[in-house]
Amino acid sequence: MPFAFRRQPFSAVYTLCGVVYLLAALPVWLILEALPSARPRKSWSIKRALFARAARFFIGVMWRTCLPAPIPLSKYEQNAKTLGFVSVDATPELIVGEIGEIAKQIRVKAERTGGFWYGPRDPNGDVGQRPSPDERVVYYFHGGGHVMGSARPGGGSMPIFKGFLEHLGPNLRIFALEYRISSAAPFKPANPFPASLVDAVAGYRYLIEDVGFRPRQIILSGDSAGGGIAFNLARYIATAKLPSLPQPAGLILLSPTMDWAQTHTGPGSSMERNYRSDIVHAILESGYTPRALIGSLPEKTASKSPWISPGSLQAEWRLGMFSGFPRTVIVAGGAEYTLDGMHTAGDRLMEDNGKENVTFIEPPDALHDFLAMEFHEPERTDVLKELAAWMKTL
Repeated sequence: MPFAFRRQPFSAVYTLCGVVYLLAALPVWLILEALPSARPRKSWSIKRALFARAARFFIGVMWRTCLPAPIPLSKYEQNAKTLGFVSVDATPELIVGEIGEIAKQIRVKAERTGGFWYGPRDPNGDVGQRPSPDERVVYYFHGGGHVMGSARPGGGSMPIFKGFLEHLGPNLRIFALEYRISSAAPFKPANPFPASLVDAVAGYRYLIEDVGFRPRQIILSGDSAGGGIAFNLARYIATAKLPSLPQPAGLILLSPTMDWAQTHTGPGSSMERNYRSDIVHAILESGYTPRALIGSLPEKTASKSPWISPGSLQAEWRLGMFSGFPRTVIVAGGAEYTLDGMHTAGDRLMEDNGKENVTFIEPPDALHDFLAMEFHEPERTDVLKELAAWMKTL
């Protein structure tokens, strides 16, 4: 049961026991991983194998105790200039069609949000300056299973931002949205889908109308759950066909979680063959994220809705549903637990947009979200160079 030890003193006791166990287990793990044949991947270094074990352990502890609470936007506003934080106005008038109906049904309203700028500032040290004609911006959505995480400086996305700014061109900025985090029982239910998409639409309008970026200068991107949000924003722009929301130049998806319902199962599936080589199975197996996303909607929504699980084998997808996407690149590790869902979503994109418009980059032994791990070399640098070459073709 997820979060069974969420209350004190049980949370503290469980965490302490976990630390004791980890200290005792590390020497054993070190001995086991000294043999390449005992590692999840023979090609892995001892460091990578130990990291995978430790990360799986820490995520398991977190999913049995408690998740970090999101920080209110007002806290960031108090130190906005230092953090590079800006507020983003709500755009209820831009939420239409199917998403508008779902939002009304599940009582999700457009709210003021915000985001963080990374990269060059203006001469006064302010952020959000108007772009130069040859400048590009990566509009980014952080990972965290839709239920935790932040785009703030010092957060888990910083290695990705650092890599983008170093490799994707000298004239680049990143705007990372602080979208609403979802939650479900045993915590207070809040912000089900489409709250994150509603926020994403507001951020996109901000980049175009308030800052002045042209669509051809904007690249959508996100990692893990954030990749799903970037995917949904591209789909919403394509289907809503609002004049104020033109399609961006490209879409970069980093280890996007495309099948929250875990429909790719059985012998030979990535969820079976990569169980030992990845770190996220506790998150998927808990079922917490899909419950947080669907809110009061029927349980089957998690597997049936192409908005929540576009790579689900049970999704009510039909030919043409994902048409109109910008040119897309999907980055996935061959050692990922959820790899099959990414393949399914990628295949559907290719069917609807043409194989020439969808690129798949898959280092065979890479972990989930490996671009966020600076030690994960040479795959991390190799992929960043491939992304830089891909961007030059846009």
